[in-house]
Amino acid sequence: MSMQFQPPSLIGAQSANTGANPFLDRFSAARAAGAVMFYEFKNTKPKKQLKEITKILMPEKKKFLKIPYRFKYNLKDRCVVCGSQKVWEAGDAMRPPLPLHKVRKGYPMRGTYCEKHAQIHRQYEMLEQQILAEEHGLSFSAYIPSAKSLNPVNLVTSSPMTTLKQADMQSLSSLGWSIHPPSSVSETKEEELFRLIIENNGINERIKTLLTEGAKVVSSSEQEEVA
Repeated sequence: MSMQFQPPSLIGAQSANTGANPFLDRFSAARAAGAVMFYEFKNTKPKKQLKEITKILMPEKKKFLKIPYRFKYNLKDRCVVCGSQKVWEAGDAMRPPLPLHKVRKGYPMRGTYCEKHAQIHRQYEMLEQQILAEEHGLSFSAYIPSAKSLNPVNLVTSSPMTTLKQADMQSLSSLGWSIHPPSSVSETKEEELFRLIIENNGINERIKTLLTEGAKVVSSSEQEEVA
């Protein structure tokens, strides 16, 4: 069973036929109302592509003697680009953000984007992230943050730590934690030496932290006076 595209509702349109006009140029066809499309850039450089897609998403303005003076579709539930009427549901994954009057910056408008221009706006966001990632020397896939797992089952059933690295022990000891190896009934000399070394390293790290924080060393004569 084939599905036909239902054209968007244009308030005040003379005809319900809002399909793509084959005689329109690339820029006008992208701004006109129609089916959801993936915009093909004319330029190859990302920054020029960003300027190109920004011009497409600029809100349409009224004109008097070919001089633009006011926004044409700055109304609720109207696409600010083509004037299509679109009511987005709150839980719709394709729902675009509030349009800005200069796309990248400016004050928010009362209108919205239709399905077609919401898809083009998503292309604009991905292109902006790609440029930002390349400026920081990252690949685009590495720049996209991965969502952390919020499953409470994984948090509750996580196994406790049974091993510590040397850096972990030094960090905990510098914060005042006392770390001791597992005690055994019969302790050999090697095990006792190992335990004392760990305790000594922990004490040294705590001393360094206290001296760094400004703690003063009390001399033996001052201790006798206090006593």
